[in-house]
Order: sequence, then C-alpha cells, then structure tokens
Amino acid sequence: MHRRKRSATREFVATQRRARFSRLTLVVGQYILLTVASFVALFPLLWMVASSLKTPAELQVLPPVWLPAHPNLDAFGTVFSVIPYGQAFLNSFVIAAGDTVAIVLTSIMAGFVFAKYQFRGRDLLFYAVLATMFVPTIVTLVPLFHVIQAMDLVDSYPGVMLPQLANAFGIFLMRQFIRGVPDELLDAARVDGASEWTVLWRIISPLLVPAVATLVLFAFVYQWNSFLWPLTILQSQDKFTVVLAMSRLLSYTSSIQFQNVVMAGAVISILPNTILFLFLQRFFIAGLAQTGIKG
Repeated sequence: MHRRKRSATREFVATQRRARFSRLTLVVGQYILLTVASFVALFPLLWMVASSLKTPAELQVLPPVWLPAHPNLDAFGTVFSVIPYGQAFLNSFVIAAGDTVAIVLTSIMAGFVFAKYQFRGRDLLFYAVLATMFVPTIVTLVPLFHVIQAMDLVDSYPGVMLPQLANAFGIFLMRQFIRGVPDELLDAARVDGASEWTVLWRIISPLLVPAVATLVLFAFVYQWNSFLWPLTILQSQDKFTVVLAMSRLLSYTSSIQFQNVVMAGAVISILPNTILFLFLQRFFIAGLAQTGIKG
C-alpha cells in the first residue's frame, strides 16, 4: 500500500515537472520568436541610425560596417546646411497638426450624429462616407487640384490642408466608440437641461480618450508622411514639407559617400512620429482593442 502511494507520488511529481518544463519551453520559444520578429522589424531603423553616424569612408567599405567605429553627428549638421530643413520641419508640423485637429473635431461630430441620431437615409449616407475610403488618391488628384486652383489656394498651407479636414476612417472610428455610450446617460443630461453641444463635448468626448489618441496618431503620421498631394499643390521651396525636402536631399546626395547625410535627414524626419507614438501608445493599444468589440 505504501509502495503504491510512493509510486503515485513520484509519478505525480514527475508529471508536474514535465508540465513546468513544457510551459517554460513554450515561454522561452515565444520570447525567442518575438525577439527575432522585433529585430527583423527594427533592423531598417537601426541601420538608418547607424549609417547616419558613420563617416563617408565607412559607408563605402565592403563588406559593410554594421556599427560606426567613431560615431559622429557631422551628417546632422550637413542636413541643415544643404537644405532649409528647419523650415520644412515647421511646415510639416503646421500642416499635420492643423489637419489632425480638424480631423478629430469633424470625426467626433459626424460620429455622434451617425451613432445617436435617427434620420432617413442615415445608414446609406454612412456607407457612402465609408465608400470614400476605397477611392484611390490618384483618382481624386486632378479634380481636387482644379477645385483648389479655382479657390486660388495653390502654393499655400490652406490648399494642402483643405481636402484633409475630414476623414472617413475617423468618422467610422468615433461612431463605433460613441455607439457604446449608453443612451440613458445622454437622456439624463438632456433632462437636466444640457444642450446637444454640451452632451457632445462634456459627456461623450471625455469617454473617447482611447479613440481620440488612436485617431491623432493615425492622422498625424499620415499627414506628416504625405507626399503626392503636397507635391501637387506646393511650388515654393520655402513651403515644402519634410518629405518634399527629403526628395531634394536625395537628389543632392546621389553619391554613396553622402548617404550618411540622407540617413541623418531620415532620422530627423521620423522623430515627431516616434515621440507621438511613445506618448500615445497606451491609449492607442486600448483604442484598437475596444474598436473591435463595439457593435
């Protein structure tokens, strides 16, 4: 009897050890897989930063030098001396920030209407708004240019910003979030005498922080990286955005010995997006998670 108990105990302990070993192996495998995937995703960024710190001689060595022997910031100074990068940086910030604010405001208002108001043709109109997401930008480029030209806004900040003041994705995102706000909460506010503007900005808007953070990140990054539309509208070099200035930098530094200057310009250009993502990532992840579960 005692032998059977001891045997059962040993077998139970062995089973527990095997289970713990299997869980440990699974966890280690997951960490290795995530580490490899992260390195693959981050490798272009790491190469860009490393190349911006190299000397022209190190850039021409074969096989390539992975890390600079003597890192220096000379290429970053050259960027600002070759092109008006500071002005381009400011231009991009004005355009991207202005459009982002407008997109957030229009998306909240339109999302509120589509989510909480009942009127004839509401769903049809909403689907028509969503359909604009599937229209290629190149299709609307010429008509938009003629509209902006007729308004005498060519080569101006408003001309670049005007077509981007509203966004179908932003409207969809806000509608999904606002639909999850209980109608009883809004009715209670109306009974207390709150206007529709008060309901929207004092009751609903504070509940949309994850959605707003997600939309701010998407909108700002898209506007910051936009190339085709600013290239079409802007003609004066002092109004060029960072992306357009980068295209000039590429043409100026066509030789491989100047690739550190190009990489330095690219590093500077991604700083706003990187900082914004690091600041909003907690809200961004929460926003994506909640968007998928709202009806």
